[in-house]
Formats: sequence, structure tokens, C-alpha cells
Amino acid sequence: MTGPTTEPRDGALQAARWDLQPLVDGEGPAGALRLVGEAKALAEAFAASRRGSLTDAGASSLAAAMRELEEIYDRLGLAGSYASLAYAVDTQDPERGALLQKLSEAGAEIETSLLFFDLEWNALPQDRVDELLGAGEVEPYAHHLSTLRRYRPHQLSEPEERVLTEAEVTGRSAFARLFTEQTSAVTVDLADVDEPVPLEEALSRLQDPDRERRAQAAGSVTAALQPGLRTRTFIFNTLLADKATQDRLRSYPHWLASRNLSNEAGDESVQALIYAVVGHYELARRWYRLKARLLGLDRLAYYDRMAPVAATDRRVAYADARELVLDCYRGFSEELGSAAAEFFEGSYIDAPPQAGKRGGAFCAYAVPSAHPYVMLNYTSRPGDVLTMAHELGHGVHAALARPKGLFEFSTPLTVAETASIFGETIVLERLLEEAPDAAARLSLLAESLDGAVAAIFRQVAMNRFEHRIHTERRDTGELSVDAFASAWLETQSDMLGDSVEPSEAYGSWWSYVPHFVDSPGYVYAYAYGNLLALSVYRRFEEVGEGFVESYLELLRAGGSMAPEQLGQIVGVDLTDPGFWNAGLDLVARRLEAAERAAEEAGVASS
Repeated sequence: MTGPTTEPRDGALQAARWDLQPLVDGEGPAGALRLVGEAKALAEAFAASRRGSLTDAGASSLAAAMRELEEIYDRLGLAGSYASLAYAVDTQDPERGALLQKLSEAGAEIETSLLFFDLEWNALPQDRVDELLGAGEVEPYAHHLSTLRRYRPHQLSEPEERVLTEAEVTGRSAFARLFTEQTSAVTVDLADVDEPVPLEEALSRLQDPDRERRAQAAGSVTAALQPGLRTRTFIFNTLLADKATQDRLRSYPHWLASRNLSNEAGDESVQALIYAVVGHYELARRWYRLKARLLGLDRLAYYDRMAPVAATDRRVAYADARELVLDCYRGFSEELGSAAAEFFEGSYIDAPPQAGKRGGAFCAYAVPSAHPYVMLNYTSRPGDVLTMAHELGHGVHAALARPKGLFEFSTPLTVAETASIFGETIVLERLLEEAPDAAARLSLLAESLDGAVAAIFRQVAMNRFEHRIHTERRDTGELSVDAFASAWLETQSDMLGDSVEPSEAYGSWWSYVPHFVDSPGYVYAYAYGNLLALSVYRRFEEVGEGFVESYLELLRAGGSMAPEQLGQIVGVDLTDPGFWNAGLDLVARRLEAAERAAEEAGVASS
């Protein structure tokens, strides 16, 4: 960690740009179009030779068909990854947007031509399926083919599926793109900056030690969200209605059912998670009450929730963050450290924030034939170091699972956070070990608790917001701007209780969250994954060095097993009704450590 810096630019940060050319053999947009053309030709040949063949197909024929599909989706995935990643760092470039749209339309056409295969597979009798899945040649695809069968009750006829797939390009996908362009174009006027800054940079001010600067930034964010608020409200209303239609046509019993199915998570287990977290909201409130005392406040304002408790304006140079994270990964496992280092050595990270760049951070798995990519918006805050560790956790998970092949290397969302939170925790624990005193430990624990509250409790509160608006949209029709604000403020207040001062100004902040639009129902997976990862880390604490190989085995397994089976690899039982409470107990343990550190440092009193 570095202290405050007066350098206006971080050279290593500015140089941290990804190189997307390996995805398209160095040919740029022309290469992406070439790959899609090849995928289309292969798909046409596949449809001509494979339609109607599954009824009498043997295991060898089925395995060959799956390999052919891999070739098609590999080309499509390479092209799509190039277009979407290029667009992510400059959403205001019309040529990048046009390429993304063109590839989306071509991808929908190809997927439509291949729909018959999944439909024919799901039409086979179960005894025939069991026979095929038991053959050795099919083993690399067995889990994928098994999970397809879970969609049988919700599949439509092939003509209906073709219509829905083709219509999505000018329907849901188009509105999602418009939302991304709207939010990426938001700029915020800050009092001490000459030019408007991207929304992500303004939001990072909520971690500023100066309360006046936090308040000014929050007010400016609220003001910046107003001009396009009605448009984003209309987009959201349209997508809520579209999902309701899709769910009705596919006979899903409730708005979250399709997400649970794709996550390989039972409705009961998801409800148990949500109820457990809601039942422990007091942990979040307790932390915010302690934080208010640490900051010398009677009660936090909404813009104080991510404020640092240490009275320092620390910055962490990008190169220092990189070396710290890599050292922690290597300390756990040389294999893990080597996999993480490849991201920096091969230009697979895009780190500096810039106008028009998509907000937040993510890891793009791409396809197994290509290296995964990580996008950051690194603003040199201490929390950005943990974000780097988090996204690299996703990255090494993807990298180690690549040998599993296209159909089984990515995990359900519920398991996808395991490696990221684990990597984050490795870094945190290293910093806690090296902390010189109670005040330093408290500062680190505060950052950790801020992250845990945001990833567990806030995400479940956002799930409650989604539940409310999806339900109300279906029950009452189109929702107003005020209805969205009420749903947002009330579900947030349920979590915060009396620990944070309510404010109407916070009512529009739902409108920049991409997950609500891109992946309805996604957010609970953060809580699921965080609590799972904490339990996995607890196993590491119990087992010690002997745990490393089983953890690497978990990462290498990718998505080739159900979440319950993946948990068994590292000795975690996801079917245990008390599982979620055990993970929440670990959060409570960290909170108690923060309370002790505060008392020892003499910086807070009840």
C-alpha cells in the first residue's frame, strides 16, 4: 500500500489496457465478421446433416455433434467477445455499437437455426437419455446435456422458439443496449473538477474521507441521473413486461423461477437464503451504527455508507496493487499466482476509467479457446485493490476451467462468486496480518465489512426491490418514476432500519444498476456466492495446507457438476438448512473483531 500521492497520472494504470486482437487473429472488426460468417456456414451444414438424427443416434454420433456445436459456438463466442468488450470501453462509439448490434443479430440467426437440436434432445425418452449419458464418449458433455433436460416443462415448439429468439434482438437486447448507452453517457459535475466526470468516478467519491465532498458528489449524482430518468423508467417498464410475457408463455410459476433454474438452485434453497439474510439485517444495521460512531456522527447519511473510517486520503498506485494481489495469490498457490499473473503479462486487463466506459468491474470468460479478460475502473482507492483481487478470482477460475470445454467451463451464477470472494479474502487476511496496530486492523475490517454488507445484505435488499417491481408490474401495469423510487427507498429502508438517515434524494439511484436490466434476478447470487465463499474459506482455516489441492480441483471443475457436488469437493454441504446461517456467523465474527479493534484503539464509544 502506498500513502497519498501528488502525481497527477499513474503511468502503469494508464498503460493497463487490454488487447482484444487475439480474439480475432489480429483482424479487428473484419475478423469478428469473418468468424461469424464461418459460424453461420458451419451452423447451416450442421442443421442439414443433424436435423432429425438424434432419435437413432448412438453415443459416438452424439459426441461428434457436440464437438461440431463447440466449433460453431467457439467462433461465435470469439466474435461476440471482441465486439462486446470493445463496446464496453467506449459505449459512445457508434461504430462499436453498430458492430455489436450486427453480431447480435447474426448470433440470433445462428442460434435460431440450431434450436432444433436442444428440442430434439429434450424430446427423447428418459431411458434413452440415460443410456447415452452413460457412454464414455459423451462424458465431457454429460452435465450440460443433463441440465438441458430441466427446461423441458418450459420449452415451446420450434417455430415459437425461433420467433422468440429472433425477436429478442430488436426487443429485450435492444432495450438493454439503450440502457447501457444511457447510463454510460451520464456525466457528473463535481465542484472541484473543471470538466464533468464519468458516473463511476463520481460514485467513487462516496469513499472520500471528506464528508462535504461525499455529500456534494452524492447530490451531483442525483442531479445527473434526472435528465434520462423517465427514459430509463420506460426501458425498465418495457423489460419488466417482456419478462412477464416470457414467463407466462413458458409456464414459469414466478418471476425468479427461470433465474433459479439457470443457477441450478431450487426455489426453496433460494428462499432460505433470502429469509436468512433478511433475518440478519441487524448485522448490517449494527455495523452502520458502529461506523457512525467511528466517523463522529449521530447517524449515517446514505452517502456515508462507503466512507473510510481512517482519516486519510490514501491512494494505492496500480503497480503496487498488482504486486500485492499477485503476491497473495502466489502465497496461497503458485498455480493460482501464475494464472493471475497471465492477465497482466498478456494485456488481458483494461483498468483506467474513461468517459463512455461501462461502469463497475467484471471478468469476461470469453470461450475456452481464448484467454479470459478483466475490466476494472481503477480509481486508486484502497477498495479498488480488493476489487482487483475479486475480478482476478473470477479470472483464474475461468482460466483453470478452460480444459473442461465450451459447454462445461462456466459455472452457475450461484457458484461463480466463490473464487472471487476467496481471492479477496486472501488479500484481506494478508493485510490484517501485517497491520501494525488496532487502528490499522479496524480500517481493514471496515473495508471488509463495507464489502460484505454491500455484497450480501444490500444485494438481498435489491432482490426485494426486484421482487416488488416485477410483482407490481404484473399486478398493476406500468409503474411511474415515483413508484420505482418508493420501491427502492422502502426496500433499502427495510435493511437499514434506523441506522441510516432516510433521504428522498436517494430514490433515483436504482436507475443506473445494470444487473436489473441485463440479468433480472441476478443479484441474489452475490449473497449466495459470498456466503458460500466464506464457508469455503472457513474450511481452509480448518484444514490448512491440505485444502489447497481440493480448492484447485473445485476451480478446475468449472461448471461440470451441480453446485451441491462442487461444494462437496471442498467439504461444504449446500443442502444443509443451516448453511446460510453458518456463513452469516462468519460476517458476525468479523463485525465483533471490528468492535474489539475500535474499543482497543479508543476511537468509538457506545
